[in-house]
Amino acid sequence: MNTKTTKPIPKAIKGYWSNGRFVKPEEIAAEEKGPPSKTQLKAEADEKQALGEALLTLRADLMARLDLPDKLLDAIKDARKITNFEGRRRQMQFIGKLMRPLDPEPIREAINEQLNGSAQLTLALHLAEQWRDRLVAEDEALGSWLNEYPGTDAQQLRALIRQARKDYKPEKPGEAPRHGKSYREIFQLVKETMKNAAEEPDV
Repeated sequence: MNTKTTKPIPKAIKGYWSNGRFVKPEEIAAEEKGPPSKTQLKAEADEKQALGEALLTLRADLMARLDLPDKLLDAIKDARKITNFEGRRRQMQFIGKLMRPLDPEPIREAINEQLNGSAQLTLALHLAEQWRDRLVAEDEALGSWLNEYPGTDAQQLRALIRQARKDYKPEKPGEAPRHGKSYREIFQLVKETMKNAAEEPDV
């Protein structure tokens, strides 16, 4: 007699993938209740209008990346010329209306990049700072760096590390150590080397 108990089959989780994310059951339930309320629609319209306002000051390269409809681009160009308060308000409402069918996420990302810099650039700077600090603090770090970036001028980097370590010593007992010119030059060398390596085409 087979006494082996069978495990209950887990119920399938209701949901679906949309725009790279899994939509949860409670979100589906909210959708199934019916069309969005007037409050939700007003909030969405207000956000689109606010994004449209931010587009007026967006850099040309970021604007080109968004590939916005010509009608919207013309409306933004016209809005920049309007100085009358009421005329500008009406134009911004028109821009908000044109933006309703558009996905707001790429626009948010472009605006955020202009305000804060790209996440990729921020990460690159953090990595360069970490390498610089390791090179100054650890003897083994130089070998690791040269294995990773063999095109580096090893003699120049060694000299900069030696000088940075000398500069790092406090001038008087009890004083906080100071970073000198060599410390900054190591950062620039590391940053440029990493940037050039990233831009090299894969063979």
